[in-house]
Amino acid sequence: MNALISGHDLCLFRGDKCLFDSLEFALNPGQLLIVEGSNGSGKTSLLRGIAGLLEFEQGEIHWEGNPLRGHYQAFRADLTWFAHKVGFKDDLNLLENLRFEQSLHSFDEGSVTAVLARLGLDLLTELPLRSLSAGQQRRVALARMLLSKGRVWMMDEPFTNLDSAGRSLVDAVLSEHLANGGSAIVATHQPLEIVGDVKRVSLS
Repeated sequence: MNALISGHDLCLFRGDKCLFDSLEFALNPGQLLIVEGSNGSGKTSLLRGIAGLLEFEQGEIHWEGNPLRGHYQAFRADLTWFAHKVGFKDDLNLLENLRFEQSLHSFDEGSVTAVLARLGLDLLTELPLRSLSAGQQRRVALARMLLSKGRVWMMDEPFTNLDSAGRSLVDAVLSEHLANGGSAIVATHQPLEIVGDVKRVSLS
């Protein structure tokens, strides 16, 4: 049985510095891959390479057993990204941003309302995104994850700008995603309290 997503003989340089070489991983439904390493070790670059946003020096990513190059559109449709930058429009309010995101799929008012209440954002829906704190904006990005249909979540330092309650929310929703058959790749230098099948890649 082919893995949902896998990396084979991956190598990446930053200038003359080798970030990693001969890196391998395989991820099946319900599994979490934690990418560990200090700042500058290449965690974000690995995630960007897996997502097809930069080229590896060698090696390739496979999606459902096939080279990603020929199946990039299907992969992108199944991928939801949680990055350093939220990626929403600052002048639109929280609800307008989520409506735009959901319009690319289908907007479910009831699901949006429930997710916003769970994340403590239900009283902030009419505020422009730029007026929200960094932690609140991270919760908005987490709402996007919960509302997405993607089987693969990719998260880059998900605890940044979150308080202890926010970090607990990340752990909880990630555990639920895995329990529901989803997969995730998380780059972090902080511990995750996750219930599920966890694999690790360490970059040093």
